[in-house]
Amino acid sequence: MAAGGPVRNVTDSARGGPGTGEAGSRAAAARPPVPEVVDGVTPDGESGGGPGAGGARPGAVHPADVAREPGRGQDHPGHARTPLRRTSVRGQVLDALRAALDSGELEPGRVYSAPALAERYGVSATPVREAMQRLAAEGAVETVPNRGFRVLARTPAEASALAEVLLLIELPVLTRLAATLPALPPGLRPLAERSRELAAAGDRTAYAEADRAFHRALLDLHGNPQLTQVADAVHRRAGSPRARTAQSWAEEAAQHSALLDAIERADAAMLSTVLRSHLGVRS
Repeated sequence: MAAGGPVRNVTDSARGGPGTGEAGSRAAAARPPVPEVVDGVTPDGESGGGPGAGGARPGAVHPADVAREPGRGQDHPGHARTPLRRTSVRGQVLDALRAALDSGELEPGRVYSAPALAERYGVSATPVREAMQRLAAEGAVETVPNRGFRVLARTPAEASALAEVLLLIELPVLTRLAATLPALPPGLRPLAERSRELAAAGDRTAYAEADRAFHRALLDLHGNPQLTQVADAVHRRAGSPRARTAQSWAEEAAQHSALLDAIERADAAMLSTVLRSHLGVRS
């Protein structure tokens, strides 16, 4: 049934049509209100649905429609719209933009407008603006008045500073784990191996997320969710993967296993050396 469409009442129909008599009034009163839609998005962040969905822009394409209809949703030749599948449209857009940043599809230094990105992903401009504002708060992009958002490029000095921040967060935690952890949880080695496989395959986007997932899993062992969240935000801001060639990704991924080896051996010196190299700390 289309969102906002009429609800047929069998009893009403038998009595001469919907809304006729006392039963019709009760049925009408029981119908839930249609949520208000602003720029194709309901107040809880969902897409506004199809025709008749109270304010959805004409011709708006729901992400599910993009996935169902092959060939639909080209913003220009060579750029297919990306099907978005999570419950929250804003969350879907945020995931898609992060993947595009990791892959290099959104290029550092370029300015992207919310309407153009909305057309690419088959959604309204509102969830795109909200997602880009989140990325701006994370330091991945900056707002350009009346134009959109510029993807930020890290200078060597900025990259070095962020690497040092990560070292200051992670080294004390991992050193403590090396001294106190009875045994490595069984899930860590598979995470390290998965990152190695993705690096070898040259899958930049998937490797970037696997790298962050590995670091989150390690820091989670400390039992401080706030610390894990802060470190993950810095990883994203640093623009992981730090290495930019397939060969250097493979070397970086191999360091995940080396970090686990150092923790297992309670070797603080080895741990410091590997982590500094892994994060790109020069001194």
